[in-house]
Amino acid sequence: MSGSSILSLAPAAFVQGLLLSFGLIVAIGAQNAFVLRQGLRREHVGSVVLFCALADGALIAAGVLGMAQVLGQRPGLAQALALVGALFLAAYAFQALRRARRPQALQAGAGAVSAGKAVVLAQAAAFTLLNPHVYLDTVLLVGSIGAQQPAGLQAWFIAGASMASLTWFAALGFGARWLQPLFANPKAWQVLDGLIGLTMAVLSVSLVHHAFAGT
Repeated sequence: MSGSSILSLAPAAFVQGLLLSFGLIVAIGAQNAFVLRQGLRREHVGSVVLFCALADGALIAAGVLGMAQVLGQRPGLAQALALVGALFLAAYAFQALRRARRPQALQAGAGAVSAGKAVVLAQAAAFTLLNPHVYLDTVLLVGSIGAQQPAGLQAWFIAGASMASLTWFAALGFGARWLQPLFANPKAWQVLDGLIGLTMAVLSVSLVHHAFAGT
């Protein structure tokens, strides 16, 4: 693929990574609640946001580059994983749309005792790395989808997916005071889940098209 072709397709790869990662990361869960809590308490917010974003970026890069090496040697496996990814995204879209019918709210939690930076970062590491879904979503799913990109576009996909993580965690941590009323409102999550469901459905269809484009 020529340099001009890569540059022309780079925005699409960046946006695909951005939307995929954003759709997966925006959910009611322990990690998001922890980042929101630290933002509300204004304790080590920058360190927590940076750690979570860097951890996501490293896992995304490892998944994409590792899967790319494996899939490059097995074209049939690449097509199979594209179809599996499409099914997973379709199921995720269904779940998001179902959540939109029964909206919940994100609670930051209490916790009155202040903790040092090392303790807070250890907690952030636990919420991030001890969650099995992070490996299923970030490494396997995002990795296998990113690996479908041509070699020259994989870096753009990784950048887009990593940017989604950084943007989300920064907004959650530094904007906690303003975002808490929004995230405590089930209606806001209803709209957000609806948008996520539609986004994931579109990505699922695009993966199916990609899987059969070369056949």
